[in-house]
Amino acid sequence: MEEAGTASGLRFAKLPHYSGVAVKKGDYIFIPGMDIDVLTNSHHGAMKDLYRWLSAAYAQGAHLCSICTGAFLLAEGGLLNGKICTTHWKYTQKLQSRYPRLKVQENVLFTEKDGIFTSAGIASGVDMALHIVEKEMGAHFTNKVAREIVVYIRRDGGQAQESIFLSYRNHLHTGIHTVQDWLVENLDQKNGLPQLAEMAHMSTRNFTRIFKKETGVTIGDYLTMLRKEKIAELLKKPDLSRPQIARKVGLKSERQLGRLLQK
Repeated sequence: MEEAGTASGLRFAKLPHYSGVAVKKGDYIFIPGMDIDVLTNSHHGAMKDLYRWLSAAYAQGAHLCSICTGAFLLAEGGLLNGKICTTHWKYTQKLQSRYPRLKVQENVLFTEKDGIFTSAGIASGVDMALHIVEKEMGAHFTNKVAREIVVYIRRDGGQAQESIFLSYRNHLHTGIHTVQDWLVENLDQKNGLPQLAEMAHMSTRNFTRIFKKETGVTIGDYLTMLRKEKIAELLKKPDLSRPQIARKVGLKSERQLGRLLQK
């Protein structure tokens, strides 16, 4: 009989026990929220076996990710000792007092340290998952995923500065998103206002107005920021000359490239 699964391809394992799951380097193990009183009052062998299994998986290079109060399970197993972490705001003080070796962070959506991720709650667990997708697949792919599930990518102040490929997307205007997606993937192509407006099914005048209204920046400024970030990425590749880089971002010459970088 075919194994059951989700529409996205995630299969539901028929294995009778978690210990039968083969974990390898680079895998992600997610620990859901749970009743923390039941957890911390339970010291039977089954839980100790689980802690040992998680520790072994982590030692083999797997990433551990907790959602909300799932951080208590990692803490109980000693996996968060000396590490920054977080949980739901109702339980941050309890987490810190029960496990004084932890460095519990308050008022953050999620944390990441040494291959262990912890999130503040269910919704911030989505933010954490999108952050992981970005690390694995890149910013542009992550933005597509976020749009598909109608979630804007949020980050706490401790995270790295947002990429321009993810910024200015906190809106639901399909036409503007279409133009933004096209620009990201076709910086080397002609991108005049009439062409972009047609792509968004608007007049040129209406397009410039709506783009600024939805994103907070002009289409010209947005295109400049896209080019500058792409240039910074390409400059790290020693096999590309500056004229080649200029062409890859839709500029006509190295001189234009220099002027853009000076802005």
